[in-house]
Amino acid sequence: QGRILEKTGLCSQITFGRYVRQGRKLGLDPKLFIQDLQFNKVPVRVYQPKATSDGPRRGILFFHGGGWVFGSLDTYEKVCRYLSKESDSVVVSVQYRLAPEHKYPAAYEDCLNATLHFLQHLEHYGVDPARVTVCGDSAGGNLAAAVSQTLAGRSDLPRLRAQILIYPGLQALDFNLPSYHQNRGVPLLFRERAAFFALLYLNGDALHMQEVLEGSHIPPDMRLKYRKWVSPDNIPEEFKVRGVKPLRPTDFIAEVYETVKRFCEPNLCPLLAEDSVVHQLPESFILTCEYDVLRDDGLLYKKRLEDNGVRVTWYHLEDGFHGIISLYDYCGFSFPSGKRGLDSIVNFLKSL
Repeated sequence: QGRILEKTGLCSQITFGRYVRQGRKLGLDPKLFIQDLQFNKVPVRVYQPKATSDGPRRGILFFHGGGWVFGSLDTYEKVCRYLSKESDSVVVSVQYRLAPEHKYPAAYEDCLNATLHFLQHLEHYGVDPARVTVCGDSAGGNLAAAVSQTLAGRSDLPRLRAQILIYPGLQALDFNLPSYHQNRGVPLLFRERAAFFALLYLNGDALHMQEVLEGSHIPPDMRLKYRKWVSPDNIPEEFKVRGVKPLRPTDFIAEVYETVKRFCEPNLCPLLAEDSVVHQLPESFILTCEYDVLRDDGLLYKKRLEDNGVRVTWYHLEDGFHGIISLYDYCGFSFPSGKRGLDSIVNFLKSL
């Protein structure tokens, strides 16, 4: 439908997609104080439980999904209310700038700046400095991982207690990992769309999508360098039983690499961070879905974290698909496995 509208010139696919996904503003919540503020000029929505608390609460910075292109505070209103009430936490939902109007690193910088502001003003919100977590789904999981890596070495701020990565997208080197082939046509995220969104975030356009999908955008020596981290060899065998055909690597095209070389920056692709950064990361929770092109990004990061001595709680939804958490109580329908996923996150938070 978006494509039809774009062809007739009525509106772009993206405007249509944002309209469909905008969510709606909900009424007051008897159990929460909710206010819209700005942290370092970044719009945020703060959810605080009304009930009195024995001491400072845990704090959660929430970065929403939507391929860096879609999503808003309203889209994730129900998820954030649920997290705040069920885990008795102060939740800060961050409205970062969206691509393609605002290219990388805009979204990352907004999430980082909002996080810095929150970490510097925790007592104002009654939050325990020892229990602040970053959390995000999909593109938001990418942003949470990047912010977590940036803050890992900072001694002038409270150290993050944990990171919660919900089916995150963590690399753009290889769109031919097993999960990309097995789930290439599974909604809500097709293989082509994953590359499309990554390119929109990086460059504001998707000009070289086909070359990126084929893998001709990365020089052979870099492919070799990152093979220790981004490779089907690091994915447990049980995830390869559904048909996986190894692809013949295509020839490298230098001019495509010139346009996408920032894909090798960890702030954009956190899976490529050096071990010296990864081993400083906080305790982590990673949720993956079986029917999701991004499944293997999560599995590869889980392995990297564990190899570096970081404690990981992993929750895998055998019957889950990409985006299932954001569909919690969406327009009156919900998936039992999405609710299970959300409750596994709440249980992890309560353990901190």
